Amino acid sequence: MDITQLILDDHHEQRRLFAILEQIDRGDTGVLAAIWDRLAAFLELHAQAEEEIFYPELLRVGVAAHRAAGVEDETIDAIGDHNEIRDAVAEVARHQVGTDEWFAAVTAANEANSDHMAEEEREGLTDFRRLADLARRHRLAVAFAAYEARNYAGVRAVDKDPVDYVRAEERKLRTTAAGSLSVGTLKQS
Repeated sequence: MDITQLILDDHHEQRRLFAILEQIDRGDTGVLAAIWDRLAAFLELHAQAEEEIFYPELLRVGVAAHRAAGVEDETIDAIGDHNEIRDAVAEVARHQVGTDEWFAAVTAANEANSDHMAEEEREGLTDFRRLADLARRHRLAVAFAAYEARNYAGVRAVDKDPVDYVRAEERKLRTTAAGSLSVGTLKQS
């Protein structure tokens, strides 16, 4: 088991659920609402699992490999993307299911999520496979699967400041390493 594969599997499921929404009759609002509710909860659970488990470890291995600046930028971008997806999901809730406005908001959420997944697959997951050994990726996969299983009913959506998130995770790294890691400099915002 590999955390990068679990994340890719989640991405596939997200794409599948968006595709299902596109194929349901607009008048079948009960089904549209049920599929959307499942997808909206899943998008947030996936983002939170990444923020709790994957991105702190990406920072850790990047710092250890003296690639802190690169993984900091990737992480800041990913957390910002998660916020955009959260905002897009919240916008869907403002519209009556099945209306043109609702479908437009769902499409915007799909676009924000698709952009994020493509970038993450190209950058963060690729870097992590290069920087983290299989034993670490397995250990994190177990934690990721457990996190999603424990929170199957969903988690509360909370935007995070991307720079503050990285700074907090890097403080944890320094504390854990008792000052032995040299954390890269993070651009001030």
